Amino acid sequence: MTRETDHAPSVVIVGSGFAGFECARRLRSLLRRRRSPATVTLISPVDYLLYTPLLPDVAGGVIDPRFVTIPLSDNLSGVRLIRGYVDAVDFPARTVRFRDQENATQELAWDRLVLTLGSITRRFDIPGLAEHAHGLKSIVEALYLRDHILEQFELASIDCNPHRARARKTIVVVGASYSGTELIAQFCAMAEAAGRKFQIPRDDIRLLLVERSGRMMPEIGPKLAARAERVLRRRGVQIHMGTTLTEVGPDYVILTDGTRIDTYTVAWLTGVVASPLIATLGLPTERGRLKVGADLAVPGMPGVFAGGDAAAVADVTNPGRITPPTAQHATRQGKTLAKNVSASLGYGASREYRHRDLGTVVDLGPGFAVANPLNVHMSGLPAKLVTRGYHLYAIPSAANRWAVFTAYLTALLFPRPLVSLGVAPSSIARFSVSEEFAPPEDAPHRRSGLSPG
Repeated sequence: MTRETDHAPSVVIVGSGFAGFECARRLRSLLRRRRSPATVTLISPVDYLLYTPLLPDVAGGVIDPRFVTIPLSDNLSGVRLIRGYVDAVDFPARTVRFRDQENATQELAWDRLVLTLGSITRRFDIPGLAEHAHGLKSIVEALYLRDHILEQFELASIDCNPHRARARKTIVVVGASYSGTELIAQFCAMAEAAGRKFQIPRDDIRLLLVERSGRMMPEIGPKLAARAERVLRRRGVQIHMGTTLTEVGPDYVILTDGTRIDTYTVAWLTGVVASPLIATLGLPTERGRLKVGADLAVPGMPGVFAGGDAAAVADVTNPGRITPPTAQHATRQGKTLAKNVSASLGYGASREYRHRDLGTVVDLGPGFAVANPLNVHMSGLPAKLVTRGYHLYAIPSAANRWAVFTAYLTALLFPRPLVSLGVAPSSIARFSVSEEFAPPEDAPHRRSGLSPG
């Protein structure tokens, strides 16, 4: 039921990730169609939706970072946009407290609140991990990895110390989910091009994929995962299963089996956890994510909804399990959130979130991919076409879609560009600075790299 007020109802959405973006877009359309006076406000630390599935392509130098950032102002007509960092929610008073770009604290009242806070990289208490490893959840991290690897190859070509030069030519990716697998595949192609540029023999470049579990990419099934593994091994990737890191140093890592690997480059892609803000809200959680009902409403909190990586949404197709934190689920939950928030305002009927899995696509670099669209298993060039076609379809902006298409076409016709932009130094590419929803108070100048939630 709509709260009795003497003003137009206010809907506030926190976070501009896939769930928040889609909720804002659909909700504004639904309310406009009903001629509702309700307002929709979206608060996010950035002014774009980040199309995260293509971050490996950004890190590998295939796609320009601008192409995977969807401008909110161009795609959310009628939605009030505020760039800010939400610090707290006062549920009895129905307000959110946020800090603007100049770190000034402000409050905003709401009648309906949608929490789509997103996630950050899952990290463990491993000595040196936070200081020396980097994730792939933001534009800053993707650009840093690309620049850093090129810098290391360039230094290796002039380094007089053979031991140090070998470490510079060694890349370690931890986590063999589809993100980690796509990243190491891009690094394979990047290493080929960089080796030619810096006259480094391909056999001198070591690429290692480390996975704690016993197999790669459980998302796509064992047969396709085995094909992906064979392709990576043929391209020279050393795959270490059943192990992870116990220590990370400035120029080495140590695995749980005691193996020491000398390297200056460690990419950590071992999954995600909900935004740290979730733990401060005082609401029930499951596995660190907000508990919600089948309608994505927070139980016992009238007018409060949640979705995306921040919410523990029951997977009705797998009883007893919650939906994984993927873009596919978040986008569809955004649509359900829009319908149910609209219904709570008196427009339309509420519905439960139900998901039909469309499958998974995994890009494995030039000429190869694996995919299982609608449970049809594919690999090689056909899967490559399906993978790229899916991304072009899923990007929610015609301008960005065209830009990514031209980048794909350029990659077919011309060599991979190897340019170090120097815009993402290590100091702003750390996990705590580039990914967390609320940045350190003493680092306002670092905010441009924050994850949108």
